[in-house]
Amino acid sequence: MIEARGLTKRYGEKAAVSDVTFTVRPGIVTGFLGPNGAGKSTTMRMIVGLDAPSGGTVTVNGKPYVQHSAPLHEVGALLEARAIHTGRTARNHLRALAATTGIPARRVDEVLDLVGLTDVAGKRVRGFSLGMGQRLGIASALLGDPQTLILDEPVNGLDPEGILWIRNLLKSLAAQGRTVFVSSHLMSEMALTAEQVIIIGKGRLLADVPVADVIAQAADNAVKVRSPEATRLQELLAGPGVTVTSGAPDRLEVAGPTCEEIGRLAAEHGIVLFELTPVHGSLEEAFMELTRDAVEYGVSTSAQAELALAAAGEQAR
Repeated sequence: MIEARGLTKRYGEKAAVSDVTFTVRPGIVTGFLGPNGAGKSTTMRMIVGLDAPSGGTVTVNGKPYVQHSAPLHEVGALLEARAIHTGRTARNHLRALAATTGIPARRVDEVLDLVGLTDVAGKRVRGFSLGMGQRLGIASALLGDPQTLILDEPVNGLDPEGILWIRNLLKSLAAQGRTVFVSSHLMSEMALTAEQVIIIGKGRLLADVPVADVIAQAADNAVKVRSPEATRLQELLAGPGVTVTSGAPDRLEVAGPTCEEIGRLAAEHGIVLFELTPVHGSLEEAFMELTRDAVEYGVSTSAQAELALAAAGEQAR
């Protein structure tokens, strides 16, 4: 378990992290989200003792990281996958870590196999691709068989097969009762992997909620409808609390009524429906809404409109 209480980090007059409080529980994957410059990396560095807090506390399994007698057995971290001696082979890199922390040498081959690097274990790291470097970083984090994992952008550089692999790995580790804390900019992947999300912006906590709840908040309860009689159906749906938009002659998006209510109304009037689909919110939509005022390098509304028009024109070609 990771517990932060009033966690603060200042660099001069600037507060990179400001009075952040959260708990990362074991048994689930917890996502850590925020725009660039939000303070995610600084927070993770404070958890593993690389940066000292200016205020507040953060503990891992009841103790500050530096007070654990065997920290690699307690916490496995991937904060910078390329922070590796590039002249060493993958196996020798892990052997050096194992030798200095009292980890049995046999564990090296176990984690190499676990991350799919057995065939390149004798290759020097300087020749590794970005994805291979990520896998080696994850192997380093898993070397001590820790109860707590802290991973910063673990899917960076991985191909689709690798992303699926890390997703299943994280879920399996959480299912074993471990604490899994992972940051990512891939909202779609976090929606599939995490059960809880902690979202920060400009160093402040914005949300600490289950993924399902934050997605539900983003949903507009809309329904996509496709029918050869869309215009007639739109007239029948008109009324208080109902909003209908049309993107094409046979398509409607209806906010207000449920799928069942629209389907029943269409049946009562003999209207043929080709599609009746609820529109679900996404983690990306919820994230954008929550962090709208916390983006350090934002794009102006007019620029966003120009980009949207250009994209629409490109699709029309």
